[in-house]
Amino acid sequence: MRRSTRWDWSELPRWALLTVYALIIAVPLVVVVFTAFKTSQQMYRDPFGLPPTPTLDNFAELWAGGRIGTSFLNSVTVTLVSVTVTLLVASLAAFAIARLGGRLGTIVFALFSLGLAVPAQVAMIPQYVIFDQLGLTNSLLGLILINIAVTCSVAIFILTGFFRTLPGELFEAAEIDGANTWQLYWRIALPLSTPSLAAVAIFLFVMHWNDLLYPLLFITDPDLATLPKALLDFKGEYTTNFPVLFAGVVIASIPMIVAYVLLQRWFVAGITAGAVRG
Repeated sequence: MRRSTRWDWSELPRWALLTVYALIIAVPLVVVVFTAFKTSQQMYRDPFGLPPTPTLDNFAELWAGGRIGTSFLNSVTVTLVSVTVTLLVASLAAFAIARLGGRLGTIVFALFSLGLAVPAQVAMIPQYVIFDQLGLTNSLLGLILINIAVTCSVAIFILTGFFRTLPGELFEAAEIDGANTWQLYWRIALPLSTPSLAAVAIFLFVMHWNDLLYPLLFITDPDLATLPKALLDFKGEYTTNFPVLFAGVVIASIPMIVAYVLLQRWFVAGITAGAVRG
């Protein structure tokens, strides 16, 4: 049977909208990459064109004069620890809430969900005062702890919804075989929730890696600055060296791209899991 190749003109508006949306996202990214390989003169002469003679001087200047190496390691440390601990704490809490069920589970879930309704900026002054009294300001540990506290609610919200879709018969059969609560979580719930964990991990990774607000609030030592905060040093009061700044943006984007490529298969499965099961 021959497959029809006729164009469905009713799809034209959708494809046109998607094309415009893709261009809106792609064009600024392409300009940033092109500018990172230009000199300042080349950038002002032709802001949107290809670099006539690509140069790596911007990356060399960035690495030599901006503590980018130290800031990069700080960002890696803060992001990986924050994501790992948040996933562990949130998955445990979400599993407990899903297993509770009934009115009690709904109440506990609602309390955690309230954290999503409160803007982070509202609590910044109390957070700073408490962390300052505990001696946790101007330290990577304090930054990690505040990251975990701020993003735990959204991770619990997403993972609880997934755990509730898991068949209860699996857990009942395991309990009959003598499995305890920890074994139900570790051997059944976690392996089945890999797609959702990957989706949440990418979401948290991007959020923590790009975070500028909390490092600005909690970190004053240049040696403890994360990468987004360190890139501010290349923004002057009156002039900005855009080629060097955009070189830093390119470097900062690489870990996020790598994380998505590595977790893409599970990320897509995690995004579609709720819709399929729902």
